[in-house]
Amino acid sequence: MPKILIVDDEPHIRQMLEETLEELEEQGVELIIAGNGMEALEAIRQKEPDLVFLDVLMPKMNGLEVCNTVKKQLDMKDVHVVLLTAKGQDYENRRISEVGADGTISKPLDPEEVYQVAIDVLGLAS
Repeated sequence: MPKILIVDDEPHIRQMLEETLEELEEQGVELIIAGNGMEALEAIRQKEPDLVFLDVLMPKMNGLEVCNTVKKQLDMKDVHVVLLTAKGQDYENRRISEVGADGTISKPLDPEEVYQVAIDVLGLAS
């Protein structure tokens, strides 16, 4: 069963992502939710999701730290990590590539883009 982890400290963004992706549950996709970087890292270790939508700016542990830990320290290269960034955060572009992220989506999020990324990464029919 494919798994998607949604990670954002803002409840309304988590809800929007969950609503955007919930129809994938009909295709057997499990949605997992985390509210901060520490929860995300624990969920990644335990559930081994195929795809992670990961906010960059979060308390406790930011998305760059989570991604770096997953990709470089835990060597979980099969976990596809898409970082959610605020527009205009150009200073992060170098860091994003350094931590091994597989892609980025700028906020405000476009639900169609999020959905298409999930379909493409998981190899599902749209």
